Amino acid sequence: MIYLVEDDNSIRELVAYTLHSAGLLAEGFEKPSAFWDAMENEIPSLILLDVMLPEEDGISILKKIRASSKTKKVPVILLTARGSEYDKVMGLDSGADDYVAKPFGMMELLARVKALLRRTEGEPEVAEHVLGELCVSQSRHEVTVGGNEVILTLKEFELLNLLLENRGRVMTRDQLLNSIWGYGFDGENRTIDVHIRTLRQKLGSCGQYIETVRGIGYKIGGNQ
Repeated sequence: MIYLVEDDNSIRELVAYTLHSAGLLAEGFEKPSAFWDAMENEIPSLILLDVMLPEEDGISILKKIRASSKTKKVPVILLTARGSEYDKVMGLDSGADDYVAKPFGMMELLARVKALLRRTEGEPEVAEHVLGELCVSQSRHEVTVGGNEVILTLKEFELLNLLLENRGRVMTRDQLLNSIWGYGFDGENRTIDVHIRTLRQKLGSCGQYIETVRGIGYKIGGNQ
């Protein structure tokens, strides 16, 4: 089940129709209050969340989702008319897994939804990655720095895991996009830069393990 919180009736109906046509269950909500009522009965597999809403803005809703133990790992895609880098960073910092600026194409949105769902279902357990004070367990979806838990979005978690799995190897931005999102962004590979920036901030002192290889991409060195 996918929940869509969007106060624009035409957008809400079109997105719901697109998801239904792709064989996905979806339910739309005009107001946050109706969304919260539905969350009491069923936790969805993914949430599409508009930012500018009546009653309560999307960023506030997102922070509440991430603060609850029941919903903190539910993937969230923000839908908003605000497309500046600052707004994207704010959304990602608040816990969004992806960010789609309006106006957007339905096929692009559907591709992002499917890519995000693929990565939240049936992930195999793998060994922990330990690097200095950084410990990452994919099986428990847990990241700690110096024994303290660090809360990452799904994309940040996958990005960190991918870099650790390829420790010592440079990953290009295109490789990271294709591996994690499952499709290209038509040159919008600054998405990777934004995620790396917020990931480094959240990891604190361990953020230095993520090295920038100028003009190519990123890596986690093999000698730490």
